[in-house]
Amino acid sequence: MKSIEICGSLRTATGKKATNELRKNNIVPCVLYGMNKDENGKPVATHFCIPTDGLRKLVYTPHIYVVDLIIDGQKVNAIMKDIQFHPVTDAILHVDFLQINEENPIVMEVPVQLEGLAEGVKAGGKLALQIRKLKVKALYNVIPERLTIDVTNLQLGKTIKVGELSYEGLELLNAKEAVVCAVKLTRAARGAQAAAGK
Repeated sequence: MKSIEICGSLRTATGKKATNELRKNNIVPCVLYGMNKDENGKPVATHFCIPTDGLRKLVYTPHIYVVDLIIDGQKVNAIMKDIQFHPVTDAILHVDFLQINEENPIVMEVPVQLEGLAEGVKAGGKLALQIRKLKVKALYNVIPERLTIDVTNLQLGKTIKVGELSYEGLELLNAKEAVVCAVKLTRAARGAQAAAGK
């Protein structure tokens, strides 16, 4: 998995007025949930902020990244856990990060990439990707940039489900019956089948 460096600054004021002021200045309020736990067993949260421009490469991309987060000079390895956008303008309103290390598994969504020319496509069908990202649980250093699925032997009208997939070191968290991709019958393929059946 690729890494990206992002710099931020600690913030002391965390109320609504303070966060609105940041957003007016094109700065995004963020929270880092760390490894340490508080007295209630919840991850200790660090409130900080990042200029909007500093987040573009992380947010507006099909790739997934480990983030080298530098907050006032202190470096932390993290992943983006959650992001909120403005419902009208699509501006980034808030980002949550999760601190990671080499010992604790994390949960991430990894893009799916289909490889090969499906038999069903040769027969006139259309290949459809139903799930663009799969949720995996693994140590961050074994999570790949994408999950490749070979569709070469996929016949017309057939599907590949989550339960049929396996990747070394990764636990797939999506429902086993969920369809990842399928070769769908097109009108032309249906016509060809009908003609062949006569």
